[in-house]
Amino acid sequence: MKDLSLEPPAPPGEGRIWPSPGYLHQVERLKGAIGQRIYLVEIKPGDINLGVRLSDTSYELLGVLDFPRPDPLKGLAPHLLLLDDGRGLNLGRVIRVSINSPFSPPEADILYQESFLMERLLTRESQLTKETIAARSRMLLGRLLGKGGELSGTN
Repeated sequence: MKDLSLEPPAPPGEGRIWPSPGYLHQVERLKGAIGQRIYLVEIKPGDINLGVRLSDTSYELLGVLDFPRPDPLKGLAPHLLLLDDGRGLNLGRVIRVSINSPFSPPEADILYQESFLMERLLTRESQLTKETIAARSRMLLGRLLGKGGELSGTN
């Protein structure tokens, strides 16, 4: 039997329950909002980075449909939103759905929120300070010059 205590710790996000425990409750809230105007915070995956799109554009929620091929590795959740602009948007590509306010909505106006992504992508303190940029630059320059080196003083 494998000794799990010798295994390295799981990277952040691995080992999480998927979908989150409150997912089905949030899907029911979304279904109850069909016909209303909603605001989205979307994930925009790129070739080399992951972006977030916040917009003050509202969309009419036309439906919440079952998605036939959910896949946590690809970020595809078991449901998608049907919007009045003709899109079907998978909930795996959505960080937050709210009504009445696109930015900093009160808790009562949040219909769906992926808390893990919200914390990691939107509310996390920026790590781009002069000190962290300088430390990372020194470390990378050291590696280029063959001196190795650890990144100290940063997370």
